[in-house]
Amino acid sequence: MTLTLHVDGERWRAHLRGTAELYDGIIPVIKGNGYGFGNRSLARRADWLGADTVAVGTYAELVDVLPRFGGDVHVLTPWRPFWADTVRPERMYDPRVVHTVSRVEDLEPLRAEAPEGTRIVVEGETAMARHGVDRHALTSVADKLGRLQLAGFSIHLPLSEDNLGEADRWAAAFEASKLAPAVSGTPLFTVSHLSDREVRALAERRPGLAVRPRVGTALWLGDRGAFRVTGIVIDTHVVERGERIGYRQRPMPVGGTVLVVSGGTSHGIGLEAPTAATTLKQRATSVAKGGLGAAGLALSPFTIAGKQRWFVEPPHMQASMILVPTGVAVPGVGEEVEVDVRMTTTTFDALDLP
Repeated sequence: MTLTLHVDGERWRAHLRGTAELYDGIIPVIKGNGYGFGNRSLARRADWLGADTVAVGTYAELVDVLPRFGGDVHVLTPWRPFWADTVRPERMYDPRVVHTVSRVEDLEPLRAEAPEGTRIVVEGETAMARHGVDRHALTSVADKLGRLQLAGFSIHLPLSEDNLGEADRWAAAFEASKLAPAVSGTPLFTVSHLSDREVRALAERRPGLAVRPRVGTALWLGDRGAFRVTGIVIDTHVVERGERIGYRQRPMPVGGTVLVVSGGTSHGIGLEAPTAATTLKQRATSVAKGGLGAAGLALSPFTIAGKQRWFVEPPHMQASMILVPTGVAVPGVGEEVEVDVRMTTTTFDALDLP
């Protein structure tokens, strides 16, 4: 079974270099499935870019990133006492690891567990309302640092048009608090979801801070034209209208050819995140898709003869059954077919990256 990510290596590398130059002080984000490339691959690529710091999502991801990246690794998920059960102490408290603190009550157990001089950044609670301390708690955090070494401040912003405004308000609160003077050297201020222009504008407004953007999707996946995903036709079967096939023995709505193609649920094929529809048109589309799903019909991401084709039934673990209507040219066994997938939810069998 081979679901392959083909990459135009020269074009992708040019995009990476250009993005790194665009975002001054970029901190590449490496997390999850490594944006389709794998965290190990991206860790080596970040070294190639010359980054001195990367950000990972969880402590478990340190296993793949620390051995392959020579700089600091900022863990974005806030420190909690129970994370020690997920990773060995020598890796969790490696001198290159920078921890995130988002609750005042975590400082005491962290001080007790971590070696002296362990570096942290404090996260502020933005409009995301996910993690972070309240502005009014910054003094309490400063008073409880003890033997921990404060590197700076961190915020995670929503996808909003007023991100620069909120980032500037948090930068002002950080500078005015007791936290900024507790940093040895220029205080770090890391941000997400700001454009390169917004990052420069914030840095100009706050010259006393080292403003550094954390960038993931725009860096690794910003030039989608550099990627092509294919599955392989493993088998073909001619079927008649009304014939029952598949695990669920559904009757075929029309005659044609069923293709068995590599790529299934274990790869992320056919799995969807909750809709982010905001406009009436987007919501209407979601309703229409839901109605088709209730009727047992679902459009696959596989493209044959220039069109996306229907699943015969929900995809299997490692393969999918696709219906090609009568009259449409049928690819042969061993041929590749194009697949339109979401890179952050797809696991590939092979990476073709010259």
